[in-house]
Amino acid sequence: MRLKGKVAVITGAATGLGEATALLFAQEGARLLVADVDDAGGGGAVAEIRKKGAEALFVHADIAQEPDARTIADAALRVFGRIDILVNNAAIFVLKGFDATVAEWQRSLGINVVGTALVTKYVAEVMKKNGGGAIVNLSSISAWIAQRNMFAYSSTKAAILQMTRNMAMDLAPYGIRVNAVCPGTIMTAAVRRYMQERGLTLEQLNAEEGAKTLLKRVGEQREVASAILFLASDAASYITGTSLMVDGGYTAM
Repeated sequence: MRLKGKVAVITGAATGLGEATALLFAQEGARLLVADVDDAGGGGAVAEIRKKGAEALFVHADIAQEPDARTIADAALRVFGRIDILVNNAAIFVLKGFDATVAEWQRSLGINVVGTALVTKYVAEVMKKNGGGAIVNLSSISAWIAQRNMFAYSSTKAAILQMTRNMAMDLAPYGIRVNAVCPGTIMTAAVRRYMQERGLTLEQLNAEEGAKTLLKRVGEQREVASAILFLASDAASYITGTSLMVDGGYTAM
C-alpha cells in the first residue's frame, strides 16, 4: 500500500477525477479529507471511501473563499493530526473566449487560480510542521496548446503550471514537493453528457477525439488518478517542479 499512514486532502473530490483519485488513494491506505461545494456528491464519495475500509471526512468548501480554504487545512489537522498530500483538483470550466463575462472571468480565476493558491497556502503550513509533503496540481493540455474559444479556461490552467514551478521552489526547503498533472480528453461525467447531447457512441467519440492522440482513444479517470498517485507517493521522491502529461500522446503530435 503506497500511501499507508498518509493523510491526503483532495479538493473537488465529490465527482469526476477528484473522486476517482480519492478512491484510488483509499485503496492505497490513505486517510482522506474530501472538499467540495457539492454536499450530496461529497457525502457519497466519503461513503464509497469508507466501504473500502479507509477513514474519510467531507468538508463543504468553496476554495475561492479564504475562510473555506483555511477550514480545509484546519479540519484535516483537527481530525487526522497531519497532512501529507494535497491534490488541488477543484476547478470550474468556463469554456469561453471573448464571450466570457467579467463575472465568469472572476469566478474562473477565483477558483482555478486564487483558490488553488489559498488551499496550498494553508495546507503547506501544516506540511511544514510535519517535515514535508507532496502537492499535485491539476492543470491540463489546454495549458500547452491553442484551442478555439477557450482562453478563459486555458489561461487559468497555464497559470497553474507556473504556480507549480514557483511553489516547488518556495516549498523545497521544507521538504514539500509540488508537481502538476495535465490530462487530455478523459471519460468524465462531463464528457458523457457531451456524448449524450450529440448522440455519440464510445466508438464515435474515440474516432472524433481519440483520433487526436497517438493511442487513438480518450483516457479513463483511473489513468489520471494513477498518475496523481505516482507523483504523490514516495516513488516520486526526486521529482518536483514539473508536469506530467496524461493525454495519450495528444501533445506529441
